[in-house]
Amino acid sequence: MEYRTLGRSGLKVSAITLGTFTFGGVGPFARVGNQGVPEARALVDLCLDHGVNTFDTANMYSSGKSEEILGEVLQGRRDRVVISSKARMRMGDGPNDEGVSRHHLIRQCEDSLKRLRTDWIDIYYMHEWDGTTPVEEKMAALDTLVTQGKIRYAGCSNYSGWHIMKSLMASERDRRVRFVTQQIHYTLEARDAEYELLPVSVDQGLGVLVWSPLAAGLLSGKHRRGQPTPEGTRQFAGWTEPPIRDEERLWRIVDVLAAVADRHKVSSAQVALAWLLTRPAISSLVVGARTPAQMADNIAAVSLKLTDEDLTALNDVSRPPLIYPYWHQGQFAAGRFSPADWAMHAGNPPPEW
Repeated sequence: MEYRTLGRSGLKVSAITLGTFTFGGVGPFARVGNQGVPEARALVDLCLDHGVNTFDTANMYSSGKSEEILGEVLQGRRDRVVISSKARMRMGDGPNDEGVSRHHLIRQCEDSLKRLRTDWIDIYYMHEWDGTTPVEEKMAALDTLVTQGKIRYAGCSNYSGWHIMKSLMASERDRRVRFVTQQIHYTLEARDAEYELLPVSVDQGLGVLVWSPLAAGLLSGKHRRGQPTPEGTRQFAGWTEPPIRDEERLWRIVDVLAAVADRHKVSSAQVALAWLLTRPAISSLVVGARTPAQMADNIAAVSLKLTDEDLTALNDVSRPPLIYPYWHQGQFAAGRFSPADWAMHAGNPPPEW
């Protein structure tokens, strides 16, 4: 296993993180997975045997059941692992049962600690932006939780670039704990994060964890052009995340993934994950699995080394267009780009005059 430093922190996380989105199967989550304690234990055991030290959950996954299951199977092994959880989503019917207010965050953190059977959460993510709570209140609440020893690092998820910078500004101005990481959706099919989120991560020293790095299984190799949706997949169950805006583009990417995978005699999933591990600021990929064999295949992506030819083919078929102001910067500012700028512009063809 490869271990990467999480942003500017001193924390080392495995390049693959086990995502527990499928633990519990309560409510709408049952369409994605319904893994109980025995199935979860088998996955966690396999991950630990392969050197995975990072496990991701959230308070709202199966209404807390995911945290409960993860906490149970990690009993006696807590000191060996890094646990991340999240808060912000609605967890009740009351007016204060969602958001990132001090009231909601502290209560939800304490509830998560009980479900996880632990005294601390290593990485605590703000699961989604809350535009009604002042960022100063949010960062102060996170600072309190760190001071109390209930969390060790803070991060955000599904924020825009300006949301991140506004939060960082508040924490630095008031000398509060700052975000050290963000968790984002980023795949060969969905490279929107390259416009702002990767550059801000490079510039501000944020480690990046990627959720659903196989696009909910669409890049796993199970889905192929012209074939019916396979039974047992999220799409077969009616799951609509992430949105696919250009289906033909998706199939072109799937075709190239399959060709690269055939050259290396590995799965398409391994190629898609290995590509992500070459990208700037990436610390870990949050991968779920239905079976230990599937998880073992995902873990093997860490050892896959893609050639320059592979990377060129994958980038050419998936590169996002340069939207404004990036096309203008590409023409007139490239001579003074920083490493953060190149997180967006690297690999783009030179402008034509």
